Amino acid sequence: MASIASWRERRRLLLLPAVAAAAMALIAAAPAAACFPRVFSFGDSLADTGNYRFFYVNDTREAALRLPYGETYFHRATGRFSNGRLIVDFIADALGLPFLRPYLSSGSAEDFKYGANFAVGGAMALSPDFFRARGVSMGDRVHLDLEMKWFRELLNLLCPGDPAGCLDLMSESLFLVGEIGGNDYNIPLLTKVPFETIRTFPPSVVAKISSTITELIGLGAKTLIVPGNLPIGCVPKYLSRFHSDKEEDYEPKTGCLRWMNEFSQYHNELLVEELEKLRLLHPDVSIIYADYYGAAMEIFRFPELFGIEQSLVACCGGKGPYGVASGSGCGYGDYKVCDDPDKYGSWDALHPTEAVYMAIAMSLLQGSHAQPPFATIAESCPRLTGLCSFAEHKVLDNM
Repeated sequence: MASIASWRERRRLLLLPAVAAAAMALIAAAPAAACFPRVFSFGDSLADTGNYRFFYVNDTREAALRLPYGETYFHRATGRFSNGRLIVDFIADALGLPFLRPYLSSGSAEDFKYGANFAVGGAMALSPDFFRARGVSMGDRVHLDLEMKWFRELLNLLCPGDPAGCLDLMSESLFLVGEIGGNDYNIPLLTKVPFETIRTFPPSVVAKISSTITELIGLGAKTLIVPGNLPIGCVPKYLSRFHSDKEEDYEPKTGCLRWMNEFSQYHNELLVEELEKLRLLHPDVSIIYADYYGAAMEIFRFPELFGIEQSLVACCGGKGPYGVASGSGCGYGDYKVCDDPDKYGSWDALHPTEAVYMAIAMSLLQGSHAQPPFATIAESCPRLTGLCSFAEHKVLDNM
C-alpha cells in the first residue's frame, strides 16, 4: 500500500489547479511523439460515454440521460453515469486525445480517428443465455460478444479491404477492456439470486474477459489495460440492501460490507491469475492490470486525504441511509442532490463521483495501482511521464 505521505502529496496536487494547469500547459507544448493515437474502450456504465442513450433509444425513464447527471463538468447529461468525467475520460485526456466518442453515435470513419467507446451502461461480460441456462431471469442486455461485434464492424469501416492497415492500427492503439463483469453479479444480487449460485459465476466471467483479450490480440492489439472490479461492499445500494446488525459483517476501517468486498477480491484474484497466463502466451504484448479495487480502497480507508467527507453516501439519491430510499433515486422520485459532489464517494446509489474517478485514474497513471506500472509503456508517452494532475480539460461539443 502507498504511504500516507504519498497520498497526501497526491491530494495536494489535486488541490492545486493553478500548478496543475501550468504543468499541463508545459506538457501540451512538448513536441508530438509516437504514443497512442487512439483508444478503444469496452465495458459497462463505469466506462460508458454515451452509448446507452443510442442503444436504448426508447428508454425515457433512465435518469442518467438527463440532469442532474453530468452537472459538474459537462453541465448537461451526456449519458455518463456520474456527475462528470469517468476514468476513461482522464486516460484519454492524459494521452492528449479527445474524449472517446460513443460508437453508436455515428457511422463515419472520420468520427473515430481517435478511437471509440463500445461500453454501455448495464452491459455484462457474459450473454443473457448463460444466466438463463442456470435458472437466473435475465432480459436482453449488451454483453462483451456484442461489443466485440461492433468493434469488428468499426474495423471494416476504418480500413475496408486493407488487413495490413488494420494490423498497424491495432498495434499502435491502446485498448481498455473493462471494467466489465460487475453487472454479471449486480443484477443477480439485486434480484435475490442466492449468493451460493452467484459465487459460481466469476470463473466464467473471467474466462469471457480472457477470450475477448485473446481475440483482440489476434486482431493485432499490442497494449491492453484490463481493470478489476471495484469494492462493491462500499456501494450505497448494497450497504442499504444488505444492512446487517452484526458488527463483524463490516470492515472496521471503512464501514464497507466485508463479505461483498471479499467477493470482489475473489473476482480480481482470478482475473490477475488469468492475465499472467495470457502474458506468458503473448510475451510481445503489454497487458496491464488496472487495480480499481486497490485504488478505490485507498479512498475508503483514508477519505480525508482526498477531501471526501461522506465516503459511503450517495450525493444524489433518496433521503434514506446511505442516500438510498425505496421509490426514489438520483433523478427520479423524491430525491436530493448534495451541494458538493467532490466530498462524496458515490454520485448515485451505484456509481462513483467524478472526484473518485479522478483519484483512481491518477493512481493508475502514476503507477501505484497498475501492474505492471504505466512506466513500462511511458517511454513513448511523454505526456504520461510528465503527468502531475488533471485540472484543465477541454469540453468537446460532440460528447
